[in-house]
Amino acid sequence: MSIGLLGKKIGMTRIYDEDGAMIPVTVIDVSGNTVLQKKTKETDGYDAVQVGYDTQKEKRATKARSGHFKKHNSEPKRYVKEFRFNAELPDDIDELTASLFEDGQFVDIIGTSKGKGFQGVYRKYNFGGLPQSHGSMMHRRPGAIGAGSTPGRVWKNTKMPGRMGGRRVTVQNLKVVQSRPDDNVLLISGAVPGSKGGYVIIRPAIKKQTPAK
Repeated sequence: MSIGLLGKKIGMTRIYDEDGAMIPVTVIDVSGNTVLQKKTKETDGYDAVQVGYDTQKEKRATKARSGHFKKHNSEPKRYVKEFRFNAELPDDIDELTASLFEDGQFVDIIGTSKGKGFQGVYRKYNFGGLPQSHGSMMHRRPGAIGAGSTPGRVWKNTKMPGRMGGRRVTVQNLKVVQSRPDDNVLLISGAVPGSKGGYVIIRPAIKKQTPAK
C-alpha cells in the first residue's frame, strides 16, 4: 500500500474547468500531517509509516500517547493512523503535504458516515411500501419477515429497522480535481463520507490507476 494523508472535511463548493463546466468538489484540509514514526520489519515486524494530524493540547492527551509524541519530537495529535509502506522514506521528511497527490489522480477516501439515528425500512433500505388505500394499516411497515413453517425462523441479514449511519465507509475511485500545496487543501470531485469537520483518510486508489499524462 502507498502512503496517504489524513485530513479534515471542510465542506463542498464548486469550480469550473477550462470548458466552463461546473464540477462539485469537496474541500479537504491536509495541513499538519506529521510523520511520527517509521516502522520496519527488523524493529516492528512490518513496514509502515505512522502519521499524526490535528494538534491538540498536551493535557488532553493520555500519558501513554503524550510520551509517544515526546519520544518522536512531535506535538500531541488528535488523529493518528498508520500506512503500510514498503518503500524507503527519506529521513529528512517529517511532514507530508498536499503535493503527495497530483491533479487528476484517483484516490480512495475513508471516513465515518453521518449518523441518522433509528430509521425504518422506508428510509434505511428504500422499500417500496405496502398498500396506501383506506383501511390498510401497513403503509410503511416491512411486512412479513418469517419464512413459513420451513425453516420456521427469520433468515440472517433480513432487512429490518435499526440504526442508520455512523459507520466506517470507504468511497473508491474519487478524482483529485485540484491539489493546492500552497493552501494545503485537496479538492476532491463529488461527495466524501462524513459531516463537516470530520476526519478522513486519503490514500491512492487501489482499483483504478491514474491515467498517464
